[in-house]
Amino acid sequence: MSARIVVSADGRKAFESWRQAFAAVAPDVDVCSWYDPAWQPQPGDYALIWKPRSEHMERLAQMKGIVCTGAGVDHLLAHTDFPRNIPLVRMGGGQTARLMADYVIWAVLGLLRGARTWAASQEQGVWYNNVCSRTSDTTRVGVMGLGHLGAYVAQALSRMGFCVSGWKRSPAELDGVTVWHGMDNLPSFLAEVDILVNLLPSTPATDGLIDYGLLSHLPKGAGFVNVGRGRHVVQDDLLRALDDGTLSGAVLDVVTPEPLPQDSALWHNPRLTITPHVASEASREAQARYAVDVVAMLERGETPALLCDVARGY
Repeated sequence: MSARIVVSADGRKAFESWRQAFAAVAPDVDVCSWYDPAWQPQPGDYALIWKPRSEHMERLAQMKGIVCTGAGVDHLLAHTDFPRNIPLVRMGGGQTARLMADYVIWAVLGLLRGARTWAASQEQGVWYNNVCSRTSDTTRVGVMGLGHLGAYVAQALSRMGFCVSGWKRSPAELDGVTVWHGMDNLPSFLAEVDILVNLLPSTPATDGLIDYGLLSHLPKGAGFVNVGRGRHVVQDDLLRALDDGTLSGAVLDVVTPEPLPQDSALWHNPRLTITPHVASEASREAQARYAVDVVAMLERGETPALLCDVARGY
């Protein structure tokens, strides 16, 4: 591959680890650091980025394509001067999807069995037998957002034996998953969900969508897992739902803001488990392999599956 990959992701100090990752998976690929004073943009350059600074936008506009190391690109499109005419591809690949599925399965099983109570009992030195006779095959899990990650997660849950449904903006079919679509069908979807998983993309239409009104459509005592974006959820409404029993428990891998301040009420709710945005971050080698594959596709004139639709915001 004659194209060159220019790495800005994670800053100047991270380049050596990126260089080693590319050397391990694709030693023939030309890789250089965005921060190398000798680097000057060339017509065949592709950028690997995460959170570029405002002063990077002019050079990004000279790239042939851009690969983001995150599954979401809303933070990039928030820059008014981000080059929207350059192909932008979101992070994907088998390891990213498998990690997300593993995390969601862990979270759903924890909510199903009341694992938060076990952890609290151990911390307090209390032998409390919270028996749960509910099984996966009688538990209905609903996934909001059936994109690349959402579809993978929904089918992984289905293979685990859960009764899985999904909701998305437009009609679709997915093996092993009952698919609902459109805002008119959202209440009906929610009414048949014991544990709700959020994997929606971040757009103006989805920000703040998960409020008390939406959660109230779930059966009393449902569970909730958020691995989408923190701003999808009205956090005060989530706490209200946990406190009044609308929800029996929740697992959050994303919150707003991040890092979560020490004085946030979210830390102290006994029905809530918080993890620090760790659900699905593939290894350097897996991300490098994915970037190489994406660049090869673009060089062949093909369209990567996770090419960003700028109009939709994902």
